[in-house]
Amino acid sequence: MLLIAVCDDMPIECADIAKQIETILKQSNMDFVIKKFFSGMELIQRKESFDIIFLDIKMPEISGMELAKEMRKQGKQSLIVFITSAREYVFEAFDVEAFQYLLKPIQKDKLSYVLEKATKRIRIDANTDFLILSADRQTKKVFLKDILYIESAGRIAKIHCNEGTLETYEQIGVLEDKLSDKSFFRCHKCFLVNLNYVDAFHKTEVRLENGEKIMLAKRRYEDFQKVILSYMKVKGGII
Repeated sequence: MLLIAVCDDMPIECADIAKQIETILKQSNMDFVIKKFFSGMELIQRKESFDIIFLDIKMPEISGMELAKEMRKQGKQSLIVFITSAREYVFEAFDVEAFQYLLKPIQKDKLSYVLEKATKRIRIDANTDFLILSADRQTKKVFLKDILYIESAGRIAKIHCNEGTLETYEQIGVLEDKLSDKSFFRCHKCFLVNLNYVDAFHKTEVRLENGEKIMLAKRRYEDFQKVILSYMKVKGGII
């Protein structure tokens, strides 16, 4: 199920964009739901994890650009497509890893192209690795790309994700073995971190992109340094 948000403070334009998206996606075989929002504050307060967000930039209270920055700080990985009548924000869009930048009035062929690219990306992401965990008396599938870090708390492992925390009785050592080749690193006896979300580190601490800090054992500092630098090179980071 593809979950899409359209956020524009002009209700008529918001409804029109949503209708165009609906018309295009009905020609595909993908199930989808489109939700409309008339303010950035309304959208940021919702707890759904949207696959694609079509976001107007010029809005009162909080602009689309400010909203996108806040979402990235929270670790949300939605594909953001800016929709605006202004060209001057295109470079700022790179800072929040925007997927696309569309100028109003939106041309149908360009919207179709963006949706095709976005759905292909989402299908690829949907096939990424995941863990099967017993949590909250349910068996749950948790995608590795959504896990920020794992914390050991006695007999319980807390799985800290973008959208909240799950608790399972799986031992952190067992999880470390399962994730040993999946870009996770045991930076402390109590913490297993997803390298994709590391923003900075020093000899006793790792800071994540959302601002959270977790402990880094002194004896693991050198190994962590080697691993994270190698990871950054593989992912295209400039060292």
